[in-house]
Amino acid sequence: MVRPEKKVPYRRGWHDNPGASVDGLVLTLPVDRQRLSSIAHTRHPIAAPIFGVNVNRLLRRAGRQPTARVLDLGCGEGAWALQALAHYPDGHADGVDISSYALERAAGAAAARGLADRLTLHERDARTYVPDGDYDLVLCVGSTHVFGGFGPTLELAGRHVNRDGILMVGEGFWQVPPTPEALAALDAKPEEFTDLAGLVDAAERAGWTPVYAHVSDAAEWDDYEWSWVGSLTEWALDNPGHPDAAEALTVAREHRDQWLRGYRNVLGFVTLVLRRI
Repeated sequence: MVRPEKKVPYRRGWHDNPGASVDGLVLTLPVDRQRLSSIAHTRHPIAAPIFGVNVNRLLRRAGRQPTARVLDLGCGEGAWALQALAHYPDGHADGVDISSYALERAAGAAAARGLADRLTLHERDARTYVPDGDYDLVLCVGSTHVFGGFGPTLELAGRHVNRDGILMVGEGFWQVPPTPEALAALDAKPEEFTDLAGLVDAAERAGWTPVYAHVSDAAEWDDYEWSWVGSLTEWALDNPGHPDAAEALTVAREHRDQWLRGYRNVLGFVTLVLRRI
């Protein structure tokens, strides 16, 4: 996205920007957005329209050494970083996110998997994380809005990657020409995304080239969206006395409508495994 305050549904959540709109829906009530985002991702901590088997495939194709240093910018609940550590048994990961709720869940998941000593969590804006240029694998999947879009992500997140390292970026693209309904649902302009070929061209202009990629299919999208909407709806129905329950239910319903009547089968998502040219 060009404007960082906009959010689209595959992104790791509206917790990234406390003053933001929520997936194109502007909230006017003083709800706790970080908490609602965490609830919405309860059943899908990967926080992108990707099945776990494909997360593993992407990490295998990244092909780093067992001692790899990993950085996840906009890590959410740490699902990607923790799975990377499973692939790199002597490695260490840093996860950066602004949401205390997501990081609390990430810490709990790390402890449950016996990985707490190999994951360091940083509660801060990913843009302020000082680059040292020595990470073997840098992840920014569904969080490019933090940096202002795909191009700036390649530049800014890329500063953390060592010369032979991998930058893995997940980004949206127009699967088909955008319809008026999709543009309205996403509160987007046609030029805010390109098609898949255009996205690859943009990466190469920035000095990166894909060595592998995964394009999310309809089943992955549907699983993510139903999980997002369903988790928020269930929480609202189970907690009718909570001050955020009514707004959570409204957000879930309106998001579902925007997805089903707007961008479903129009907006695509690709995760690119990139190396420097």
